[in-house]
Formats: sequence, C-alpha cells, structure tokens
Amino acid sequence: MLKNRTNISSINALLRIACGLSMLSILTAKMVRRPWKQSYVLLAIMSAFKVAEGIVRFCPMTALYCKGRALYDDMLSDMGTFDFGMDPEDPEDPEPLPSLDATHINN
Repeated sequence: MLKNRTNISSINALLRIACGLSMLSILTAKMVRRPWKQSYVLLAIMSAFKVAEGIVRFCPMTALYCKGRALYDDMLSDMGTFDFGMDPEDPEDPEPLPSLDATHINN
C-alpha cells in the first residue's frame, strides 16, 4: 500500500496547478501555429508534470533534495570535528608560525 506523502503545501500546489495550466494552454496555442517545433512539446510535457505535482501534492525533485540534504547532514554529523593535534593554549606545542606583515612581503 502506498503511503500518503505530501511534500508541498496547499498554496504551493495551487500555484503549480495554476502556472502549469497557464503554460500548458499557451504552449498548446503555440503548437497549433507551429506544429514542427519540438521544444513546445517538451515544455508542454513539463507543464503537465507541474499540474500533476500540484494535484497529488508531491514533487519528486523536492523529495530528492530533502533526501540528499538529510544524507549530507548525517555525513557531517558522523565526521565530527577534525583535530589537527595542536592546541594553541598548550605550552608543550612548538612556537607558533610568525605572522605575515608588510616586512615579509617586500623581501
């Protein structure tokens, strides 16, 4: 059984439906005038996808972004902090590197 997952809001869904139908009607009218243009067909299919995303309130690209973001956050939390092994407050560490100022640049 499929889960009822929605990842876009109601307002976002309404905007997708409205913009998708508008683009679909414009592109359909353009396809009537110039039926040999293949780009209109591709854009009409993309507009139909936007209408479908609005109806079912699920966007696969948003889901993919959220999943990738969660994996990235998990990877960062697993890495933790990287320690270079030198503590600036530790007196046992060797003396710090000299700072660069104008005298070092002129040499």
